[in-house]
Amino acid sequence: MAWRRWTILAIALALVHPGRAAPRLEVTVFAAASLREAFRELATTFERDHPGTTVSLALAGSQELRTQIEHGAPADVFASADTKHMEGLAAAKLVSQPRIFARNEPVIVVPKGNPAAIGGLRDLPRATRIVVGTPEVPIGSYTLRILDAASLRYGADFRARVEARVVSREVNVRQVLSKVALGEAEAAIVYRTDAATSRAVEVIGIPPELNVLAQYPVAVVSGSREPALAHDFLELLLSPMGQQVLARFGFRPGTGA
Repeated sequence: MAWRRWTILAIALALVHPGRAAPRLEVTVFAAASLREAFRELATTFERDHPGTTVSLALAGSQELRTQIEHGAPADVFASADTKHMEGLAAAKLVSQPRIFARNEPVIVVPKGNPAAIGGLRDLPRATRIVVGTPEVPIGSYTLRILDAASLRYGADFRARVEARVVSREVNVRQVLSKVALGEAEAAIVYRTDAATSRAVEVIGIPPELNVLAQYPVAVVSGSREPALAHDFLELLLSPMGQQVLARFGFRPGTGA
């Protein structure tokens, strides 16, 4: 009777699995931490339009992702929060020709209630605890450029006075934001899009003539295992639909070049 039980089991399995499932495809996207919410939505859209495909997001500081790609980490797409790290990979022929798909604006964030009574960039040295990004991370580099520009207006020692208040340097913008949201710092500079993700902070604008506009380039990684799908993801970012999603999360339009 054992053969009968095995026959019944085989028939049952055949009914449940009438054919071998088609292998799923995966696109691995390395993206700057500030893109988290927008890229999660775009990944869902991409998967819907590409049945059988999964988008795997790796979110971190652009400098961390660049290093991983340089060391051979498997990736199909790289979206950076600045051009510096992308250009480094392009020079090494590790990515295709980059294209600017979005832009972003740095702002000052303070905890709810603004305990240091900061009214603008000029007041930043009032804070006793400031958090910034490391110089290698895009937001850290942008912060230094802003402080240098401010020193021309508010005094040559302005950057030094701000840096004297720095208590922590973080490796990505979300960690910078988190320190302020948790009340561990009285001020920081992050992207406007990141500030919008937290109800625990208040936003203070930076004068446009002293600010910088972050450029976000994207490229297909040269060692991509799915170059066609990687190219499709890049095109989604640059498409009207992709730009609408990015705009909804606070990003400014990219130039496409």
